[in-house]
Amino acid sequence: MSFEPAMPYAPGLSEIPVRGLSINDVHDSVRRVVSGPLPSAKPPDVHIAFENLQKHYSGRKGTVIALRDVSFNVERGEIFGIIGRSGAGKSTLLRAINMLESPSAGRVRVDDIDVGSLNEDALVALRRRIGMIFQHFNLLSAKTVRENVGLPLRVAGVKPKITHERVDALLELVGLRDKADAYPAKLSGGQKQRVGIARALVHDPEILLCDEATSALDPETTQSILDLLRDINRKLGLTIVLITHDMSVIREICHKVLVLDGGQVVERGEVWEVFGNPQADATRALLRPLLHDLPQDLADRLVADLRGHPGEAILKVRFPGNGLPGGVPFAALAALGQGANLLHGGLDRLRGHAQGNLLISVPAQDWNEVQARKTLPAAHVEVLGYVHADT
Repeated sequence: MSFEPAMPYAPGLSEIPVRGLSINDVHDSVRRVVSGPLPSAKPPDVHIAFENLQKHYSGRKGTVIALRDVSFNVERGEIFGIIGRSGAGKSTLLRAINMLESPSAGRVRVDDIDVGSLNEDALVALRRRIGMIFQHFNLLSAKTVRENVGLPLRVAGVKPKITHERVDALLELVGLRDKADAYPAKLSGGQKQRVGIARALVHDPEILLCDEATSALDPETTQSILDLLRDINRKLGLTIVLITHDMSVIREICHKVLVLDGGQVVERGEVWEVFGNPQADATRALLRPLLHDLPQDLADRLVADLRGHPGEAILKVRFPGNGLPGGVPFAALAALGQGANLLHGGLDRLRGHAQGNLLISVPAQDWNEVQARKTLPAAHVEVLGYVHADT
């Protein structure tokens, strides 16, 4: 992909026919680029590459290091999640893709082009191919939904007729065709974010950046926005890079995830792998709200040794997801014996892999026999402790 200076309007867009807006029509309209047609050659798999990226800020207390030697790739067409605590460097990393943040060292490449080397005109063209949505919507209160979505085209000098057709197609795509003449004050939070998504798509980008796009929304609305982003990714083939502090967002929508901590990459990989077997302390901390930990009533009764008294072993059986495409067979649990009881836990299915944790109680004497038979993978079973028999 080459980045030529932006044209005031796109040759060919004026030839878009006026038709009924089926999803195929929306798809055809949205895939026409305001700054020119997409290249016909098959693109490389790597869409965005970060190479030894560093970012330093000078403050009153000295130099603050926001990013430390960050290197990774984002493949074309995938949904890539970046997660970390507040101050981990997520926003800085995201904004380096379109040079809203210039790195202190290292490079960001989009389609193998060093974006830091682009002149002003080429950078404008790049930014029109990279849409961005924000946590707080950034809508103009005095303009209607149609005007907010069409504003970037108006600024770019696109003809009103083309702008109108394109905005209508995008409002259909995000489910807001009936809100075209409404003002932001009359919209819900989810509707405002849909306007933001439509506006981000108005230049027909190849990349969509999401900066905490759902953190200001309630759970139900968050789910609807994630469904929309997934639908856009599937229908339009966009590469989506999102940052969040919420692992449930990563679990719901992302193909891959990168964990930042203190400006460093501490873990990355397929979402199901990272969730099923987290390696870094930061990852485990971020995952903790989603895990089925030991309930407090059991934790209060837990002892390290029964000292010969009757009781039960409390086991944590972990299913990391590898080798279980069909789910967890009951035979694996039946191997614990007839006295086993499922106390707590759950399983999720992430990209075709069943994974999760189950807390199971087993009579202590039965557990000794199970260990001797070795019917369960030892690496996936942890003895949390014991509880005395109820009296």
